[in-house]
Amino acid sequence: MGKGYKWTLLSILATSTFLTACGSSNNEKNIKGNDNVNTNSSTNNVVKTDKTDNQNSEDNEGLNNMQDVRVKLTCNNEKVIVKLYDNPTSRDFFDQLPLTVTFKDYANIEKISVLDQRLTTKDAPSGSDPSVGDFAYFSPWGNITLFYGDHGLSNGLIKLGKIESGVEKLKSINDDFKVTIEKLD
Repeated sequence: MGKGYKWTLLSILATSTFLTACGSSNNEKNIKGNDNVNTNSSTNNVVKTDKTDNQNSEDNEGLNNMQDVRVKLTCNNEKVIVKLYDNPTSRDFFDQLPLTVTFKDYANIEKISVLDQRLTTKDAPSGSDPSVGDFAYFSPWGNITLFYGDHGLSNGLIKLGKIESGVEKLKSINDDFKVTIEKLD
C-alpha cells in the first residue's frame, strides 16, 4: 500500500472516532441524571417535563395523565407489573394494548420482543442507560425490552416504564415465551 492510501484511511478513521466521541459525550450529558428530561435532537435543547401535570396531548387519544398507569404482563399464570412513564412513546404503546407477543432472551441481560407496529419517537431522548427493572423500547429494531441485568448506554433506547413486581421471574426463563400485555384496572 502506498503512503497516500494509508494516510487517507488513517484520516477517515480519526475523523469518525472524533465524531463518535463528540456524539457520545453529548448523549451521556443529556441522558444521565433526571428521568424527566427529554432532549430535542434537532436543537439539543433540554426540556424538563413534570409527570404530575395534566397534559392534553393529541397523541394519547384521551389519556391525559399517565402518573399511575400500569400494565400487566402475563405468562404461564405469572404476572409482571410495570408502571409506565408519561411520554409520547409510552402513550403510543399503551394505545396498542392489549397485545400478545413472544419474548426471547438477548445477551443474558434482557428479554426482547419485536412489535408489529413501531412506536413514536417524538420528543424522545437520543438514548438512555437502562438498569435492572426497566421496560423500554429500542427504536432502531422496533422492539420492547425488559431488563433483568445491567446494560450500558444505548442510543435509540427509550424508557417506557419500570417493573414494580416480577423482575426476578424473567431471568429464570430460558426459552422463548408468549406474553399477554394488557391495561391494569
